[in-house]
Amino acid sequence: MNILFVCKWNRFRSKAAEAIFNKLNKNKQYNSKSAGLFPGVPVTEDIIKAGKRLGIKISRKQKGITHKLLMWSNIIIVIDDNIPISLFKEVIENDNKKVFQWKFKDVIGRNINERERIILKIKEKIEKFLIEKNNPNL
Repeated sequence: MNILFVCKWNRFRSKAAEAIFNKLNKNKQYNSKSAGLFPGVPVTEDIIKAGKRLGIKISRKQKGITHKLLMWSNIIIVIDDNIPISLFKEVIENDNKKVFQWKFKDVIGRNINERERIILKIKEKIEKFLIEKNNPNL
């Protein structure tokens, strides 16, 4: 199962989700990647530091969403509070993919404590997701 995390810029939320998922996931059948609708806003030092303080290695390399990534994924998780998931549902409507939205706001400014708070909330959501996916009886 291939999971694609998407946010606006692929500089914080989707990158943190990918890093957390890859760290926590023990099921080799699950893979994750991340991408942004508009990559190009740099991954700032506060993002890297917030992840590092929580044991998460956030990559500086950004990726934009591509047709290839959409086709690679089985599940798309929009980890953004203002990207409509209908955008993805229309593109992949006949491809038997699932689209979810986890509404996390972006952090404006360089507030490391707020970034850490959001990273921990993303981690909590991913832990629940992995428990549900690894136990089909739930």
